[in-house]
Amino acid sequence: MYAKCGSICIARRIFDQMPSLDMVSWTAMIMGYALHGPVQEALSLFRRMEMENGKPNYVAFVAVLTACSHAGLVDKAQKFFSNMTKDYGITPCLEHYAAVADVLSRAGKLEETYDFISKMHIKPTASIWSILLGACRVHKNGELAEIAAEKIFELEPKNIGSHLILSNVYSATGKWKEAAEIRMVMRMKGLKKQPACSWIEIKNKVHGFVAHDTSHPCYQKIVDAWETLKDQMEREGYVPNTTDALHDVEEEQKVISLSGHSERIAIVYGIISTSPGTTLRVTKNIRVCVDCHTVIKYISRIVRREIVVRDLNRFHHFNDGQCSCGDFW
Repeated sequence: MYAKCGSICIARRIFDQMPSLDMVSWTAMIMGYALHGPVQEALSLFRRMEMENGKPNYVAFVAVLTACSHAGLVDKAQKFFSNMTKDYGITPCLEHYAAVADVLSRAGKLEETYDFISKMHIKPTASIWSILLGACRVHKNGELAEIAAEKIFELEPKNIGSHLILSNVYSATGKWKEAAEIRMVMRMKGLKKQPACSWIEIKNKVHGFVAHDTSHPCYQKIVDAWETLKDQMEREGYVPNTTDALHDVEEEQKVISLSGHSERIAIVYGIISTSPGTTLRVTKNIRVCVDCHTVIKYISRIVRREIVVRDLNRFHHFNDGQCSCGDFW
């Protein structure tokens, strides 16, 4: 519970105080580390579990493979995957395949990822192909993106996220006509993008924000505080990264778009609404973009606070300009 709520240190303290440890306890703690960033702790705990508790089950391997995925440990992930079947006789399930596909794709090994998915012993799901599609967006591989998207659309014709990612890949590679066609298909299918939302709890009340949210009673105070923070960040060398912004607008508009992302609004509201030094905990319903990740690192150093952000993929613990994910998420 504590790990899921962002308090990995408390989770470990309770784990260490348990009179006896079963497989559920081990795997919960390993997965907690996998989601929070201290991957070496996850690997160390897995090895200790093997020595003290004997045979890991399939859930334990999901946890350790997830840890490898979140740290880009390709060789270790492949070794664990191999040992799982050879040494423990565990048949890979979708979660195991997904973790290995994820670590390969994050490392930019897109062809290897495609081959791995194609040779799975069970039929790949849309979520498995989405891993490859997402990596194609990052690495601007239009050819493989089309293949992955086609597989996804066969399984889930109304998958909104995949339509958007394919459109973004086309835009990033200069295929404006194809990008426009995807957007038109989305309109014809009645597909609408899920709005990005972030939440923060202040004094036992949850405050929700969407991108460019102007509805909050403290909106002007939030804007003023953001402008002050932005000026200080720029003096320290911050330059906006518009990679994840809309591709078909001017650069200035991209920067404005990034400034209104919901997690920034939530964090700034948290800063002006709590005492100095208070840890801020924000939840977001989609992945944190590259620029917001950089911005939050700057903010954590400027205001001297720990900022914990739980996005779609994992926990990010920002402290003194660094993130627990090591900029790998």
